[in-house]
Amino acid sequence: MTRGEPSAAVPAGPSVPAPSAPAQPGPFNPLLLGPGEYPFVTLDRMRRELVPAGVPVIHFGMGDPREETPEFIRAALRDAVTPVSSYPLAAGQPELRAAAARWFARRFGVALDPDRHLLPANGTKEAVFLMAMAVVGQGDEPRRTVVIPTPAYPVYEPGARYAGADVHLVPLRSEDGWRFDPDRVPDAVWARTALLWLNYPHNPTGATLKPEDYRRVLERARTHGFWVASDEAYAEVWFDAPPPSILENGLENAVALHTLSKRSAMTGYRSGFIAGDPRLIEGLRRFRPNVGVATPDFVQRAAIAAWGDDPHADRQRERYAAKRRLFLDDFARRGWAVEGSQATFYIWMKAPGGDDVAFVRRLMRVGLVATPGSFLGAAGGGFVRWALVPTVEECREALTRLDAMTGAQS
Repeated sequence: MTRGEPSAAVPAGPSVPAPSAPAQPGPFNPLLLGPGEYPFVTLDRMRRELVPAGVPVIHFGMGDPREETPEFIRAALRDAVTPVSSYPLAAGQPELRAAAARWFARRFGVALDPDRHLLPANGTKEAVFLMAMAVVGQGDEPRRTVVIPTPAYPVYEPGARYAGADVHLVPLRSEDGWRFDPDRVPDAVWARTALLWLNYPHNPTGATLKPEDYRRVLERARTHGFWVASDEAYAEVWFDAPPPSILENGLENAVALHTLSKRSAMTGYRSGFIAGDPRLIEGLRRFRPNVGVATPDFVQRAAIAAWGDDPHADRQRERYAAKRRLFLDDFARRGWAVEGSQATFYIWMKAPGGDDVAFVRRLMRVGLVATPGSFLGAAGGGFVRWALVPTVEECREALTRLDAMTGAQS
């Protein structure tokens, strides 16, 4: 038919009533519509509302180091950028797995097979979120519970819930030194558990576990048949004695997660690894191509350089130790109590007056940001987490502002 010709008659079909309103797309995952919000989004909104205009912010909220990434790591990345870019393999470069395994042997005395016991990850946040999707049973499988000590890094629980798991929270207690005690979980819960999250050195309290604590946990795991994922992101930020890894007690039923974010000031590089039980590593290796690939090859080359060098991590630890001493001395002078805080770059402080949110709001009025403990779980209420990530000079300025804040209150 050419333009202008009459069209052939089209038989009339059944009439369709016009919609009264445009149809809405959906549905959303119900978890996206709930009242919950990532705690650091809430914290940032508070900052925008309360920090006076023109006052420079010194941010002790998120654990994002402001120290420079060492130059030799940046140079390794630059040198590895090639004219042609290709998808990185999900299993990562063999050289990266080997470098990580060598570091693990130096640091913990545990021999890992780079091909069977280790899998690179895009940092550990992604690995934490996806872990439950890989191990929680579906349908009639009885093992659908994820056990999470709290207060906690705020990704363990949403990762479990998005995977459709049941969550069993275990409040950590001041009187236990913020250490997880497996005896506080009933055997009936262990019997339906798929995954237990541990995180030591602990975010947010800075507490540490001893080797015998890990042994007790693994006895339960091997008796009841669940996985233990030990998030050891802060294993290199210690002050008196290097904390152990869960894998020093054997690989069976356990994996450890490590990252370069804190050790090497590489938060933006997104490079870490999962190591442990070859059965779970093989399962994660099959799972990973469905959700992504490894970090870019040039980032992997930077990571190889970072895992291969220990002195820069020692220097990083010295910087955190200097900032930690400043704050511990200052808080002691003020009569502010500190608990935990044996490792990590966090100071876990009792909120003066007991209201952690109110205290953080006071801090924001002089341009300081810290994290209310209750933002990381109800068991953290009454405490404030200080992330010692600003520079030493900024830390000294922050303590001067605290003098102004407390002076105004007196």
